[in-house]
Amino acid sequence: MTSSYDTDPRLLRAFTAVAEELHFTRAAARLYLAQQALSRDIRRLERELGAELFVRTTRQVTLTADGERLLPYARRVLAAHDELAEAFRAAPRPLLVDLNSPGLGPEEVLVRARELAPDQELMARYESGLTGAVREILAGRLDASFGRYGGLDAGLRARLDSVFVRYERMAVILPEDHPLAALSEVPLAGLAGERIYAGAGNDRTPEWTDLAARLFAGRGIAIAPPAPLAVGKEEFGRIMAKHRTPVLAVVSFPSMPGSVLRPLVDPVPLSPVSLVWRKGLRHPGLDALRAAVAEIGAREGWRTRPAGCWLPEGEPGLPEGEPGPLLRP
Repeated sequence: MTSSYDTDPRLLRAFTAVAEELHFTRAAARLYLAQQALSRDIRRLERELGAELFVRTTRQVTLTADGERLLPYARRVLAAHDELAEAFRAAPRPLLVDLNSPGLGPEEVLVRARELAPDQELMARYESGLTGAVREILAGRLDASFGRYGGLDAGLRARLDSVFVRYERMAVILPEDHPLAALSEVPLAGLAGERIYAGAGNDRTPEWTDLAARLFAGRGIAIAPPAPLAVGKEEFGRIMAKHRTPVLAVVSFPSMPGSVLRPLVDPVPLSPVSLVWRKGLRHPGLDALRAAVAEIGAREGWRTRPAGCWLPEGEPGLPEGEPGPLLRP
C-alpha cells in the first residue's frame, strides 16, 4: 500500500461504511448515496492507495488484507475529523437525541438534562431501535441514543462511547383474551410453545431480537417470523390485533388497546439500557445527559439488579460489581 497523506475523509467514510456493512447497497443507503457514486468513491480510494480493499463476488463482499489493515486507521481519522469539526463550531448546535421508543428512563433523563442545561437545545427523536439509530449517529445525522449497547456489532461499538443507564424489566404484551392475560405476572415457563414477536426482520432492532433469542433459548419459546414494520402506536396496535401474536416488551411500554402488558418472572429478565454517542463528540447537552443519568440512576436505584434476575451471558457495557444475584442460561 502506498502512502497518501491527503485522502479525502469522504472516501474513508465510504470505505468504512462498506467495510462494516459488507454490502454496497446497504452502505449506500446508510450514506444516502447512489450505489454507483459509492462504487466510484471506493475505486478512487483504491487508486490513491494503490491497493485493492475489497473482494467482490456476486454473492458477497469481503475485505482484503489491505482493507483489514486500513479499517482501524480510517476509523481513527474519521473520529479525529468529527472531533475537530465539533471543536470549532461557532456555537453549540441542537443536540439530536433518539429516545428509541416512548417510555420511562430515556424520557426522564432528557427532561432532567434540559433542566440542567436550559440554554441548550436537546431535540428528541424516536428512531425505534439502537442499531438503526447508530447508523444515523455515525453518519452525523443524530448525536445520541439509548438502547442495548452490548447487542451492537463489535465494529460499531469501537466507534462509540457509552454510559450504562439502567436495567429495565422485560414484559410480554398479550391479547386481552389470551389464557395468560388473567395473570398479574407471566412465568417464562408459561410461554413454552408460544411464538413471540421480537422485531425479527427489522434491520433497526437486531439487538432486541438477539436479546429475545438468548432469553428464549432452551425454554421452548420461539421467535415469531417477520411482520409488517409498524410505525406509531396506532399501527402497532392494528398489526397486533390482526395477527394476535404476543410481543416481547419492557414494563414501561405504553398501553395498547385490546391488549394487556404483563411482567415476566421466574426468572426476572432484564434489558440493559445505555446512553450511546459517537466517539469524539463534545457538546454541553451531552454533558447534561450524562449528569442526568448519574443523578436519576443514583436516586432511583437504576443500576441495582433484582434478586433472581436474568441477563445475557457475557454482555459488554454492564457495570461491574452491582448487587443482586444473576441467573444465566
